[in-house]
Amino acid sequence: MAKQENKGGGQAKAKAKGGGQAKAKGGKGKGKGKGGKNAPAPTYKREKLPRLRQKYQDDIAPKLREEFKFDNVMEIPRLVKISLNMGLGEATQNPKLLESAVEELRVIAGQAPVVCIAKKDIATFKLRKGQKIGVMVTLRHHHMWEFLDRLVSIALPRVRDFRGVSPKAFDGRGNFSLGIKEQIIFPEIDYDKIDSVKGMNISIVTTAKQDEHARSLLRHLGMPFRQAGSQVAQGAQA
Repeated sequence: MAKQENKGGGQAKAKAKGGGQAKAKGGKGKGKGKGGKNAPAPTYKREKLPRLRQKYQDDIAPKLREEFKFDNVMEIPRLVKISLNMGLGEATQNPKLLESAVEELRVIAGQAPVVCIAKKDIATFKLRKGQKIGVMVTLRHHHMWEFLDRLVSIALPRVRDFRGVSPKAFDGRGNFSLGIKEQIIFPEIDYDKIDSVKGMNISIVTTAKQDEHARSLLRHLGMPFRQAGSQVAQGAQA
């Protein structure tokens, strides 16, 4: 009888010990929820739309619908995405050039870029399959509108001897491509910290089915196209 009583007391102690572990686990989980290592990151909620997107919704979209007589609102051309591509053929000989390009494109776009890899061997360019030869980033939604606003308002006016961009750089499906020779036109780039001047390609994808619709959309958004017959265009041809 005495042994059975002791055994029961041991079980009671074990239960008490288990209860203590449960309390300890509960307290630990509570601490994680408040500010531990596994606590969720604070979410940022934007209060206002980007300036250019707000302008598109209020002014540009109604003008485009009236200009081209669209029956359906969904026919009005709009932006889909903007892709930035920086090709670095010299990166095969100088790997540090790729690291600086990644950091510079990250600062310009405000988003981490992706490193591009060669798909096949090309002996003429001393290129092997799998080598890193460039970086690219795709912008959508708010990042896209903010970048386009900085491009047309700040970056392009800083181009030396700027005479406007070509109005013919469309692919026939409403998409526009723009080439930039120097990344230093963006004010985010510190000229004293760059190792070399790099160019990039900017592709703007729209929902327009015709180049005329996309050209009108970008013109309303502030893209400085060259006008045929003007003194600026004549000077560019000379």
